[in-house]
Amino acid sequence: MAKWTPKHEAPEPLEGPVVATITGGTILWFVLFLVQVPFYGWFDDRDATWWIWTCLAGAGLGLIGIWYVRKRDAAIKRAEAERAAGTATPAS
Repeated sequence: MAKWTPKHEAPEPLEGPVVATITGGTILWFVLFLVQVPFYGWFDDRDATWWIWTCLAGAGLGLIGIWYVRKRDAAIKRAEAERAAGTATPAS
């Protein structure tokens, strides 16, 4: 089997409103959980309660994701501010 080599450089990662995206996804998972809870009996009759618990797990993991991306965003901004402060200081 031949080794695969890329034909071009990988593009830069997209940066956007990461915190808002993760928060929106977390809210969506939790809303899906709340919508399905009244139908627990229907899901239980069909051995499909995993649908409900998957939505709850998505909401829980989303909370961890929100915490993570907020810390990451703060660290990036802090590093940029330190770099800007370091280059703005005139040499003596």
